[in-house]
Amino acid sequence: MTRAPYATRHEESRGRLHPEPDSKTRTPFQRDRDRIIHSTAFRRLKHKTQVFIAPDGDHYRTRLTHSLEVSQIARGLARSLGLDEDLAEALALAHDFGHPPFGHAGETALDEAMQPFGGFDHNDQTLRVLVKLEQRYAAFDGLNLTWEVLEGIVKHNGPASGPHATKDGPTPMVGDYSAKHDLELDTFAGPEAQVAALADDIAYDTHDLDDGLRAGIFAIDDLNAVSHVADAFAEVRLKYPDIEPTRAIHEAVRELIGAMVVDVLKESERRLVAAGARSATEIRALDHPVVAFSDAMGENDRALKEFLFRHMYRHDSVTKETDKAKRIVRELFERFLESPEDLPREWQRQTDEAGSAVTARVVADYIAGMTDRYAMMQHDRLFKVETRV
Repeated sequence: MTRAPYATRHEESRGRLHPEPDSKTRTPFQRDRDRIIHSTAFRRLKHKTQVFIAPDGDHYRTRLTHSLEVSQIARGLARSLGLDEDLAEALALAHDFGHPPFGHAGETALDEAMQPFGGFDHNDQTLRVLVKLEQRYAAFDGLNLTWEVLEGIVKHNGPASGPHATKDGPTPMVGDYSAKHDLELDTFAGPEAQVAALADDIAYDTHDLDDGLRAGIFAIDDLNAVSHVADAFAEVRLKYPDIEPTRAIHEAVRELIGAMVVDVLKESERRLVAAGARSATEIRALDHPVVAFSDAMGENDRALKEFLFRHMYRHDSVTKETDKAKRIVRELFERFLESPEDLPREWQRQTDEAGSAVTARVVADYIAGMTDRYAMMQHDRLFKVETRV
């Protein structure tokens, strides 16, 4: 397929922090995607949850299934816009590497525990995983990914510094790495990273909607409060009057994803024409993203997010589990911080004295890498044994 002039070109990649010979069979971005898929962090996503904490059912989303769904949407958007599909896919597959166990509950608890030591941010942690914590190769720490993948990971939600940043400057890891391998933190990311960010939004909202309905946390009729979602269900019922509820949910979610994808393509094509950008570098230099929802779809997206926040993320059955998850993370952190000898030997070697900032950072890295079930196993090992004594 012919690439658009504003696509990121793998032939012009800005390279890796540690130079390596090119692959004879893969482009740099295909190689990055493969390194991501073969990483330990990718496998751990299988047992890291989105909303439901270590759910009993096998059909709810995990970070792994979510990442695969994001990559599928990202590839489709990138293909339609003439962008580099492999770069978009690599970004989609790696974007959640920094999430600790138990979804947002785990991140909140870890951030609170780390406040005396600079806090915790999952985007910052994703970069730590990619450039430091993955230790597979003899010549370097991390996966040694291309500049374009790391830049897209760091800036997929917008610039990390400068007038268009959404936060007050870059996080420590981002700032430190960029000092060695300048990620141009005050500009927007390239178009493929913008595609991956929108694909994440599309997958996140629609699939949480799907999971919430299947879990019985809210009913289809409750969605009358979200007009565009109600319209999707009404259209399904019009086509299939006797459809079973489970099939109706699937068909409506398909309709919603399709509508959001079409909207992103139309709005992005309009913005690209208006910008007149002839390269990915020119797209980065703009003062706004070029891959986006229309204003109307943006309102729809916010309405669905608000519904999910009120009816799902704050539902009693969910908050009960998230409170338990926060307690597990907090107690694990406190225990390892004060007793680093309880850490596995390879992690103990990285600490210094109990309670120090160095030890806190090692403990945060260790906990952030845990799956939900491993965190619960470690908590049982450390605390339930004491309870029985």
